[in-house]
Amino acid sequence: MDWFERLVALATEIQQIPAPTGEEEARAAFVQARFAAEGLAVETDAVGNLYARVPGDPAGTPVVVSAHLDTVFPRNTPLTLRSEGDLLYGPGIGDNSVAVAALFGLWWALRGEALPGDLWLVANVGEEGLGNLKGMKAVVARFGSRPRAYIVLEGLGLGWVYPRGLGVRRYAFRVQTAGGHAWADAGAPSAVHEMAALITRLNALLRPPKTSLNVGTCRGGVSVNTIAPEARIEVDLRAEEPDALRALARRVEAAARKLRRPGVQVSWEVIGERPAGSIAETHPLVQAALQALRQQDVRPHTAAASTDANVPLSRGFPAVCVGLARGGRAHTMQEFIDLSSLPRGMAALVALVKAVFWRLGV
Repeated sequence: MDWFERLVALATEIQQIPAPTGEEEARAAFVQARFAAEGLAVETDAVGNLYARVPGDPAGTPVVVSAHLDTVFPRNTPLTLRSEGDLLYGPGIGDNSVAVAALFGLWWALRGEALPGDLWLVANVGEEGLGNLKGMKAVVARFGSRPRAYIVLEGLGLGWVYPRGLGVRRYAFRVQTAGGHAWADAGAPSAVHEMAALITRLNALLRPPKTSLNVGTCRGGVSVNTIAPEARIEVDLRAEEPDALRALARRVEAAARKLRRPGVQVSWEVIGERPAGSIAETHPLVQAALQALRQQDVRPHTAAASTDANVPLSRGFPAVCVGLARGGRAHTMQEFIDLSSLPRGMAALVALVKAVFWRLGV
């Protein structure tokens, strides 16, 4: 079995292990055992991250390459895989099973190299949803400014390099009223009606492309013939610039505050935050990532995204997130990767890591 077949086989094994955010233990245990079987020293931390060290010159500067273990899918999701030609379908196969497998592919490609510093292969938790990047926060707390670079892997998005981290703030809004009988108390405030009014106001605040606002969940009420006493929504705000995100957050809170009156209580809490940050496109790390793609005849693009790279970028540390394969339908049951694109993605990753170790003054 060649390296490509081994990589795909490993990605499918990883994909078959449920790993909702906050419940990554089984997948982490599998990956830890595989690292150990490769002869790599593996460490864990208090939040559940895995650290496999590929030893290099102990006097040199390390490089950290990471891929998140968690998925958006609940534990009971059917993880069925199917192939159609070069396309491999399955929930979580691209985000992020193939990227976790790519940590091993990188090790296979560099095994035997005399590295000028340690290479740390990190499988981290808490990237998706309300994981709030807790895994990467622990990674950056451990390594700080010491690495030459942080390279974050996503299975999808071959050709994209993300040197800019979108800032994110997430809210839970709650409306409470007395409720009542649909007929006997007709006209009394309904929490669902009030929440609908809030959603309409929030929608009017959206100003793309500089900011985004999404009401991701909405629930409440008791029954069809009951005036709803409570409703709740979860809202995701994003902006590339911290000031723009703060301004949007103030407007969102002001819109909610205006709903308050006797008989209508409105409250909210921040349930997630992802810090913004960036490095210039002229930075040697970004240029190396773009050049590695060009060498594989892949047309490169840069953009902003919310990934684990947000954390080191927000601290001013050199970091990029890169995609490894073409595909689509992320976060759906129809998620897929194009296996024919993966060899170029892996070759670009290997070239990038070599450039960081041997050619860049980052």
